[in-house]
Amino acid sequence: MELYARVRRAVLVDGMSRRAAAREFGLARKTVSKMLEYSLPPGYQRQKPVKRPKLGPWQGAIDAILEDDKQRPRKQRHTAKRIFERLRAEHDYTGGYTIVKDYVRSSKIGGQEMFVPLTHAPGEAQADFGEAQVVIAGVEQKAHYMVFDLPHSDDCFVQAFPAETTEAFLEAHVRAFEYFGGVPTRILYDNTTLAVARILGNGQRQKTRAFSELLSHYLFAVKFGRPAKGNDKGKVENLVGYTRRNFMVPTPRAASWEALNEQLIRDAMARRAQRLRGHAETIGERFERDHAALLPLPAARFEACDKVTARVSSISLVRYRTNDYSVPTQYGHRQVLVKAYVHRIVIVVGSEVIAEHKRSYEREAAIYDPLHYLALLEHKSRALDQAAPLAGWQLPECFAHLRRLLEARLRKHAGREYIQVLRLIEHFAFAEVTAAVEQALVLNAIGFDAVRHLVLCRIERRPPRLDMANWPHLPLAAVRTTRAVDYMSLLAMPPAEPPTLETTL
Repeated sequence: MELYARVRRAVLVDGMSRRAAAREFGLARKTVSKMLEYSLPPGYQRQKPVKRPKLGPWQGAIDAILEDDKQRPRKQRHTAKRIFERLRAEHDYTGGYTIVKDYVRSSKIGGQEMFVPLTHAPGEAQADFGEAQVVIAGVEQKAHYMVFDLPHSDDCFVQAFPAETTEAFLEAHVRAFEYFGGVPTRILYDNTTLAVARILGNGQRQKTRAFSELLSHYLFAVKFGRPAKGNDKGKVENLVGYTRRNFMVPTPRAASWEALNEQLIRDAMARRAQRLRGHAETIGERFERDHAALLPLPAARFEACDKVTARVSSISLVRYRTNDYSVPTQYGHRQVLVKAYVHRIVIVVGSEVIAEHKRSYEREAAIYDPLHYLALLEHKSRALDQAAPLAGWQLPECFAHLRRLLEARLRKHAGREYIQVLRLIEHFAFAEVTAAVEQALVLNAIGFDAVRHLVLCRIERRPPRLDMANWPHLPLAAVRTTRAVDYMSLLAMPPAEPPTLETTL
């Protein structure tokens, strides 16, 4: 550019001829003429396409490969080097790599998708799942967090779960709607199998049963993005990354999943004070318009659980997602309904809840409640020591002490009587039964009847006293009340003679 200005000044200001300028600066006279015609270099304008004589016969093959790549996963598409290798191996290409690389680059740039800026009406939302590492109760594990975004205000809601399951998907919706104080008019999703059972040929979606129940309860409209097109819901896609970088760094540590989710809610509420680029209002101020457009919450809370029918096995177990959960043995071989929540499993027969367990996310695990098997063990007491449901059941030492004393007194019948003592936990508080066992050991009243009597006395707040009417099979003892006159008869008796040597021998 400096040479360009010097040439123009020499000719137009200093009066140098074009021939002299060309000789002085070592340029062609045509070049000097062009410099004088334009105040700035006009640049080179190609009039005809670039000729690639060595690549020309193979351009069709390259175009076919690039077109086919559009249907493949992004991480499994051809690089320029791989296309060059295939041309040499499959098409006898003899040219160099550079012209192939340049052609592939120009083709990809020309084929990149363009987008239209969008506006978002108040009250609409987008939802998606993300993943991050967290530490729960000292154990590092993967969290699957669901993010809701209100694109109009950029307000968000985040909740984390142990797994990306149907019940987590439903629970996240319930909590999000309660957090926003209403239901979005329409929510945009990807084609997750938690909501979409099948993509139909006409662009419609066959929804899952659980998602259809959610829609029927909250009455919001739904829209699905194109398969494998994350830019259809770019707002929430960006928010998933923002959440991971800002809410999950450093790695969150919490005593429980609920504690972690409470922290995420505090982070989302604090974000409402931010003012994003291009907006004069804060997120919280813009959220007021979103809130005014939301649908009202239903009167009843949606039951966010996965519902599956199952049959109780011969060992009183019900299987849900590879794990087995126990039920009382009297329900063996019956059909039950399993309600799977995020953190608990509830098993129902009719309208009666027969079992409830803490949810396990392991695989092929058996989760027992020892109380479910005590009624059966009372009739099969010989299996007491090998009963898997009782293995690992941490009972206070007083129970083991009571069992040893029962075995010393009753021998082979001790097991059944000990199980009868354990069955008191089915009807009374564990602390009350434990205190009664400890009191029975102090009183040396070793037996089921004594422990049961002591439990009832503790509950009714009365002193323990043996009522013989409850044991009619025992002989009654006649005990006469002592009178003072009875001692006078002792005084009237002659004194006893001292023992002699003969009597002592």
